[in-house]
Amino acid sequence: MKWSLKIGRYSGIDVRMHFTFLLLVGWVALLYWRQGQSVSAAVTGVAFILAIFLCVVLHEFGHALAARRYGIKTRDIILLPIGGVARIEKMPTNPLHELWISTAGPAVNVAIAAVLFVWLKLSASFDPLAVMTTTAGPFFERILVVNLFMIAFNMIPAFPMDGGRVLRAILAMRSDHRRATQIAASIGQGIAVFFGVIGLLYNPFLIFIAIFVWFGASQEARSAQLQSAVDGIPVQQAMLTDFRTLDKNDSLDRAVDLTLAGSQKDFPVVDNGRVEGILTQADLMKALSDREKYPTVASAIQHKVNAVESFDMLDAAFEKLKSCNCHTLPVTLNSRLVGMLTMDNLNEYLRIRAAAAS
Repeated sequence: MKWSLKIGRYSGIDVRMHFTFLLLVGWVALLYWRQGQSVSAAVTGVAFILAIFLCVVLHEFGHALAARRYGIKTRDIILLPIGGVARIEKMPTNPLHELWISTAGPAVNVAIAAVLFVWLKLSASFDPLAVMTTTAGPFFERILVVNLFMIAFNMIPAFPMDGGRVLRAILAMRSDHRRATQIAASIGQGIAVFFGVIGLLYNPFLIFIAIFVWFGASQEARSAQLQSAVDGIPVQQAMLTDFRTLDKNDSLDRAVDLTLAGSQKDFPVVDNGRVEGILTQADLMKALSDREKYPTVASAIQHKVNAVESFDMLDAAFEKLKSCNCHTLPVTLNSRLVGMLTMDNLNEYLRIRAAAAS
């Protein structure tokens, strides 16, 4: 992810921090400093937020390590101001596997809360919850409360929370994956409406949660529909066959001319029919701003290319498009370029199929 910094690695999984996370740390430090009027208060605040996000990281590793058990890789874990995201390559179609992966994260928070509860009981450190605030109260008791909140929030039966995936997994045990997703998404949107109404009447913060849940449910439903629509279709039926390519010795002006001449955004760079790299629109813009550093196409291309074979299934290509964070996939046959697949032409292909079937 752009604007993120690698801060650690465990079990082959990178942990990255988005730079906006520093804004949250700074805001918490300021909040504690204003309450305590001291550097020690600000340090306590920073320690508190870092402890919370340690729990978040452990939660995401719960998902990631459970997914690994079923042969599913996790690209990395990203820390954002709103929480953490384990970028798992795909969710399994086996509902039991999805159930275990989805509950693994909250299970970590249950374990943390249990350990803290025992510790506080043994040390007689409990304070009444009524006297606790966001900046006051025993440190570990507040961490315990945060973990209980994380469990409750994540188990709301609505996408994109873990509870939505748990609900889908349970429904999928008695129905197909697409139908289960649609039902779970509808329930999630109903919950979003409920949160929105309560937010308008009592707490405006619930409105933001409602928006978050509504769009998360919509996105999950659309993703499931796309996944179902491309099932069993080979890439060669949907790939672009009318496209332009570049040679590694071409000038950047050649790439600009091709960009302006049509709607193609990314250009495969080929040598005797074999893909040597790809010049994306973003890389072209970057190269044009520093011509001395990037004199030719070869100096600006991405050499690591995600490609698919023409006889691969579209569902696998669709997953690769989502996971590679790229706009275009070169399509090859016997290692030679024969087409291109983009999310735009994939959507267009599906619209045409839907229209033809109606």
